[in-house]
Amino acid sequence: MSRSASSRANRRGEPPPSPEPLPAPAVDSHTHFDIAVGGEDRHPTDAEVDEEIAAAVAVGVPRLVQVGVDVESSRWSADLAARHPNVLAAVALHPNEAGAGAASETALTEIDRLAAQPRVRAVGETGLDRYRTGEDGWPAQEASFRAHIDIAKRHGIALVIHDRDAHDDVLRVLKDEGAPEQTVLHCFSGDASFARRCIDRGYVLSFAGTVTFGNAGYLREAAALTPLDQLLVETDAPFLTPAPLRGRPNSARLVPHTVRALAEVTGTPLEQLCAALTANAERVFGSWE
Repeated sequence: MSRSASSRANRRGEPPPSPEPLPAPAVDSHTHFDIAVGGEDRHPTDAEVDEEIAAAVAVGVPRLVQVGVDVESSRWSADLAARHPNVLAAVALHPNEAGAGAASETALTEIDRLAAQPRVRAVGETGLDRYRTGEDGWPAQEASFRAHIDIAKRHGIALVIHDRDAHDDVLRVLKDEGAPEQTVLHCFSGDASFARRCIDRGYVLSFAGTVTFGNAGYLREAAALTPLDQLLVETDAPFLTPAPLRGRPNSARLVPHTVRALAEVTGTPLEQLCAALTANAERVFGSWE
């Protein structure tokens, strides 16, 4: 989700209560503390972020990946990861920002600079969005996506992809450019057939609260066939709040709802799934230590 769309995000109503803690640690592989805790008009204070992270730790989510969507939020993400041992960062220009003309040479140079920082472990979220960006912006999106792939490969870090209504084009660009060793489909949105195509290419599929939605049977089918070693979980907070809390603000501390849903869908014991999610996150992003 781009910062420009945050005013339409799940920021309505009172924050929901924390769920029952997980029996073993898991990882929120994609969250936006700057928007979830602060908002579109201000960054949160250090104390506010620390409180939010502590709430996630309390339910068994001690490791998190903070994701940038433009130059400003990418700098903020890198700074948070540098000061907070529970957080790693991803930096990028969101495809909708790129489609609106934000992927200038200066902006991409800054993303490249940030990607070299030791606790920045991914380039993302980048990719293609054919839903919010009109056709006139598609060439700029694709050029930005290709540039981000190059940055990730040169720095030897993961690539985190935003793919909305662009499945075939995402795979085409990855084939053209050569995907980084660790490539993640953030907030996986395809069906079982697309999941199989991604799995066969060695990509990691990250499932958000959408997998709990009543109309998302196709996502549950995709998750069910995903090998445990190619699976991640995320909140994308403050967006995509899992059922039964839809319409209320999402938070990293709510990821246990999605983890439990994935355990049921995949038929995996909850503690075993938590261990796999943690191992996968550490393989993709490296150690939090």
